Amino acid sequence: MSKIYTEEELKEIAHQLANPNGEFGLVIADNMNENNIGMTLETIKNIGLNDNDQLLELGHGNCGHLQLILQQARSIHYSGLEISSTMHQQASADHRAEVAQRQATFRLYDGLHIPFQDELFDKIMSVNTLYFWEDIPALLAEIRRVLKPDGCVAITFADRAFMETLPFTKFGFNLFDLDKFKTAISESSFIMKSALKRAEYVNSKMGDPVLREYWIALLSPENEHTKVEKPLTP
Repeated sequence: MSKIYTEEELKEIAHQLANPNGEFGLVIADNMNENNIGMTLETIKNIGLNDNDQLLELGHGNCGHLQLILQQARSIHYSGLEISSTMHQQASADHRAEVAQRQATFRLYDGLHIPFQDELFDKIMSVNTLYFWEDIPALLAEIRRVLKPDGCVAITFADRAFMETLPFTKFGFNLFDLDKFKTAISESSFIMKSALKRAEYVNSKMGDPVLREYWIALLSPENEHTKVEKPLTP
């Protein structure tokens, strides 16, 4: 039988999922890495990493998947950004060797301003962070700024219908179905190349096995080759 959580406990779980900190944050991060690994692997597979790619990830958690990324092709360089100082410290400590070998870089950021130069990255990915983006248009603009003109972005998120079954998501989560996400993208400088629907059984944060449906949205920068005429609003 699953535990009955108080409202305050649910709020704390929601807070830790958004920004893990302290000892409880480390526990939550281990749980997230285990439960998110399927979504992360599917994202890595579908973003199509190539030799010498510069990859940026927003919200890497403890980055337990780093070696899986580096094994996808030769001479990949990974850059990870986190709003959580706890996750930044853990990932940096766990991957000292990759940092020393200049295969990986970890930095803190404010969730909005990406501390890298223009047009640096070939690929950018983010898994299960969309719910916490405070200014979606501004962050998409920043992602576009640091992405190469022929780059690819993968944003992976659990479907609203699934997320609404979890009792803590009413505390600070911005939930998305595909239509809502398409609307957000239509107002950006990206076009959606494809949206891949996947499903998997996972243990919920409440300890119960659940079927999670999720989307991997693959985006390209809008330019003269990809631009699509948008219908006028009457």
